Amino acid sequence: MLVFFVICLIVGLLLLFFMWQEANQNNICKQTLHFSDFPKSFDKITIFFISDIHKRVISKKIIQEVKGKADIVVIGGDLAEKGVPFERIEKNLILLKEIAPSYFVWGNNDYEVDYHALDSLMLSMGIKILDNTTVLFESGEGDKVALLGVDDLMAGRSRLDLALLDVGDEEAFRILVSHDPRIKQKILPEHKIRLLLAGHTHGGQIRFFNFGMYKKGGVEQMNDTTILISNGYGTTSVPLRLGAPPETHLITLQSTEV
Repeated sequence: MLVFFVICLIVGLLLLFFMWQEANQNNICKQTLHFSDFPKSFDKITIFFISDIHKRVISKKIIQEVKGKADIVVIGGDLAEKGVPFERIEKNLILLKEIAPSYFVWGNNDYEVDYHALDSLMLSMGIKILDNTTVLFESGEGDKVALLGVDDLMAGRSRLDLALLDVGDEEAFRILVSHDPRIKQKILPEHKIRLLLAGHTHGGQIRFFNFGMYKKGGVEQMNDTTILISNGYGTTSVPLRLGAPPETHLITLQSTEV
């Protein structure tokens, strides 16, 4: 009986160590997405997407690997949570700004800290907050790419309608960023949203035999909208992962005709 107990204890400790190691991986998923209506005059746009940082400090290895390769950085919410010191948040933002101009959408856990102070910090650092608003990028030929961002859906703050009104150009190629992927339920074909970037679910974070609280992150299609849901970079509740490794994304968008 004692031997069995010792074996179980050792196996349990090894499993916990493995889960801790998995939770601290620094993975960059490199993906190229093709769209028939992506403006050729842009050639391509590359986005570094990171979501659900929570308590982690971003590895400098990630920064060095994507530096010079991304046109913009998109932070998909849950940059913070209760108990995360602002010094750590600022350090992470400084690292992300080394890569490229940065854009942020609110996640549910971001409201656990002093979100007015967080808002002021990002404003002082030149990080654009997309809270039911849109930013437009224009090529030399006048083609436009619209980056729409909605506030947190769980808190009842999301207003996709306002972000769509802010686009102002019916022909703009539209990318929507929402911390919570359930915003997809509000997307209609007439919104012409071609790509949705989201996080929040952590891919289930801890999965046993491919079963978890949420579906594992990945790319899926809904009508004319491509949806990328990230496993996220950090963890919540416990600093462990199993079967849903952390990930960041280097996403290249370009036309199907290159």
